[in-house]
Amino acid sequence: MVAGMAAAGGRRRWWLNRTAMVVVWVVVSVGIWVGLHWYIRTVSMRKAEEALESMCEERARMLQDQFAVSVNHVHALAILVSTFHYRKQPSAIDQETFAFYTAKTAFERPLLNGVAYAQRVVHSERGKFESQQGWTIKTMKQEPSPVQDEYAPVIFSQETVSYIEALDMMSGEEDRENILRARATGKAVLTNPFRLLGSNHLGVVLTFPVYHAGLPADATVEQRVEATAGYLGGAFDVESLVENLLRQLAGNQDIMVNVYDVTNISEPLIMYGPQNPDGFMPLSHVSMLDFGDPFRKHQMVCRYSQKPPIPLSAITTPSGVFVICMLAGYILYAAWTRYDNVREDCRKMEELKVQAEAADVAKSQFLATVSHEIRTPMNGVLGMLDMLLDTDLNLTQKDYAQTAQICGKALIALINEVLDRAKIEAGKLEIEAVPFELRSILDDVLSLFSSKSREKGIELAVFVSHKVPEIVTGDPGRFRQIITNLVGNSVKFTEHGHIFVQVHLIENSNKVMDAKVDTDLNGCLSDMMVPSDGTFNTLSGLEAADRRNSWENFKLLLSDEMPQSDKCKSGMPCSKDSSNVTLMVSVEDTGIGIPLQAQDRVFTPFMQADSSTSRNYGGTGIGLSISKCLVELMGGQINFISRPNVGSTFTFTAVFQRCKKIAGGDPKRTLSESLPTKGMKALLVDARPVRSAVTRYHLQRLGITVEVASTIKMTLNALSEQNGCLRSGKHPYILLIEKDSWTPGMDVYLHDQLLEWKQCGQIPEVPKVILLVTSESDKAKVGSFVDTVIMKPLRASTVAACLQHALGMGKQGRKEMPNGPAFLHSLLAGKNILVVDDNKVNLRVAAGALKKYGAKVECAESGKDALSLLQLPHKFDACFMDVQMPEMDGFEATRQIRLMESKANEQNKCGEADEGSERAEWHLPILAMTADVIQATYEECMKCGMDDYVSKPFEEQQLYQAVARFLLSKPNSDL
Repeated sequence: MVAGMAAAGGRRRWWLNRTAMVVVWVVVSVGIWVGLHWYIRTVSMRKAEEALESMCEERARMLQDQFAVSVNHVHALAILVSTFHYRKQPSAIDQETFAFYTAKTAFERPLLNGVAYAQRVVHSERGKFESQQGWTIKTMKQEPSPVQDEYAPVIFSQETVSYIEALDMMSGEEDRENILRARATGKAVLTNPFRLLGSNHLGVVLTFPVYHAGLPADATVEQRVEATAGYLGGAFDVESLVENLLRQLAGNQDIMVNVYDVTNISEPLIMYGPQNPDGFMPLSHVSMLDFGDPFRKHQMVCRYSQKPPIPLSAITTPSGVFVICMLAGYILYAAWTRYDNVREDCRKMEELKVQAEAADVAKSQFLATVSHEIRTPMNGVLGMLDMLLDTDLNLTQKDYAQTAQICGKALIALINEVLDRAKIEAGKLEIEAVPFELRSILDDVLSLFSSKSREKGIELAVFVSHKVPEIVTGDPGRFRQIITNLVGNSVKFTEHGHIFVQVHLIENSNKVMDAKVDTDLNGCLSDMMVPSDGTFNTLSGLEAADRRNSWENFKLLLSDEMPQSDKCKSGMPCSKDSSNVTLMVSVEDTGIGIPLQAQDRVFTPFMQADSSTSRNYGGTGIGLSISKCLVELMGGQINFISRPNVGSTFTFTAVFQRCKKIAGGDPKRTLSESLPTKGMKALLVDARPVRSAVTRYHLQRLGITVEVASTIKMTLNALSEQNGCLRSGKHPYILLIEKDSWTPGMDVYLHDQLLEWKQCGQIPEVPKVILLVTSESDKAKVGSFVDTVIMKPLRASTVAACLQHALGMGKQGRKEMPNGPAFLHSLLAGKNILVVDDNKVNLRVAAGALKKYGAKVECAESGKDALSLLQLPHKFDACFMDVQMPEMDGFEATRQIRLMESKANEQNKCGEADEGSERAEWHLPILAMTADVIQATYEECMKCGMDDYVSKPFEEQQLYQAVARFLLSKPNSDL
């Protein structure tokens, strides 16, 4: 609970941190938007300011230029007056001439409202001047000018300013100052701005001095005053000047212009523009104006009429960057969230993994417990039944006991299948790599189903190509399991016809690939022509599901391998290009087939063809699933072709290693040469070529030369034509006849014919007549002159035994198998065996099985009892130790035993051993004896120091394999 609360608190903190990060990211993004917007606006305002400055400077320069042009024209007019009025006697200029000239040249002075010339008149010359002009000098107020030192009355004027004629320019204070400054400096001077008469525009008056001729360039002020003749003035309309200028320039509507006289900076005088400026005041520019008057200062102030608009980029660019930031934040947020989710998923997966591993361990423990709990009583049941069958029983009692034993073994087989499936799912099933004889395993599998096939009367046969090595390296137990599953299914679902097992090298057949391509033919009708008699060239004459297993293809395989069998007498393939050999095994039957709708789930565990299959035929549906997994572990593939009501053919491949050197020589040669049948000649009568090839294969394994005839009549004709000899020129010792070729009374006819030939000297002796039958009911056809009957399925051992009996060889050449009862008895006789098991029934079973072979058995019911009996020195040669026991289990007991032995061996090396405990080295063979057969238990057995593993219930073969490795070379003197 505390961990849960801590985890919940951690998640809340995590969400708070995430929320804070999101808020910070949004705030930063908004800050970036604001900063970028401000930067772009600042740049835009700077550019607007630069544009305003450029426009203002341009307007100021143009205004100065135009003003300078007007001043130059006034200067030129002043020179004209000086030249033609004062140097000409009489004067060449009068009012009419001046007015006409200035009117005609007014276009050169567009900024001037008019020009006028005022003559300098001293007081002493006033009377004379007034008499000459015919008018009196007046002030600006149109009053007679008072007496003063000098006057400056206007004598010439342009028509536009004719109203100032006779006015004394020096009567005004400001005009007087301008006149005095102009004659003193010799330059044009300006007045303060004022309203012009007539237009009421703001303007200024320009005053320019006119000197008499002969004034030096560097004249002093006194000289200038003395040389002054008059004054030329003009009225400038500043408003019109600026208006005309702005009209000439584009974009004048964007800015507003004010022109000021800033001679008195504290009280600037406006020359152009509104008295109260408007527009966008924060952004303005001031340009200084130079109108040529050194005593006055002017400036132009420019500003935008409106605030410069915010550029679109100031909105779009920050917004785009904001969107990008938000997208980046979303991506980071999503990635962060995804990372956290993945991390959380990984954490959950780790938890689930731990749970799954715990569940797997629990499952393994459950399987071990269930297996042990089921096998333990089954061990007692089967052991007691086995001991019961060794007693004297009547037929009924023996039948009951055998039936119970068969059922018990079936239950053990089912348990083994379930455990195999669990091992496969856990990935703990390993494939062994030991040399084994492939043909012997196939014979053993056929022997398992021989009684069932005889009951049903079906042909059960196996054929192995001569190119397949006699000995290969692989896992014989798993190979046997696959064959047993496939053949068992075929026997279960086949009521008539045949079951045919073939083994070939993969390089001699393309059946694997063809099977993959032709799986879509499952359930389809064969396009082969049905023979007129309704039979096919197959083992039993019934149609097979896979038409590629026809006699034509089988004959090609036989013809391809026959030369090889002649050249490679050792049974090993001549080709040694690879250390691996890939076998293709097919199991063909003529059973009920597999329905089309069920074919896609054939290899699914615990699935059967339909709901009625398990009821009619039994089974769990796990065998094919296990077989498929085992085939894949062997590096192969499995597939099938099935047609309902025709049969099924299962084909699989498996990869084995070639075994070049076999201890004890060539097994095939040993088998054929150890029997007296080697070198015999036989004549086989069989109308079916496939079946005759299979019979020939088994006889050739025994070293018998075989020739085949289709019918008995053809056989007799052939013998009579060749003087009783075969095509090889030798007389046959054996005449084997298939049941199909046998008819009632044929034995008498055949015996009489052969006896007659012997009496005539055509044959040295009458060959032995042997009938090959499939079922017990076929024995009814046997006549009195048939020497023996061989019951199918054919196996090398059964055929050899029958031939020895028919030829009167008794048991000559027949040897006890090395793991038979007699050898096992010699191995265990006199040996001291300790059996440790907490179950008394299992103790009785194990002790009885060991005592059966002459062993001296002592029993212990716990690990502690075993330790007390095994205190060194002890007399025991081996110990069978149960794994699961109370107080002290078999693992701990074994560890204690190994610890005692280790200490004793160390003492022996150091010379400290007791006199009674002297021995080369103590190591008691300890064999685990348990009903738990999973891989984990086996690994634990090996880890704690056990030597081998025996699963309950154990049989004769298993017991031999367990003890032979430890007791085979140990003499009884060691007891």
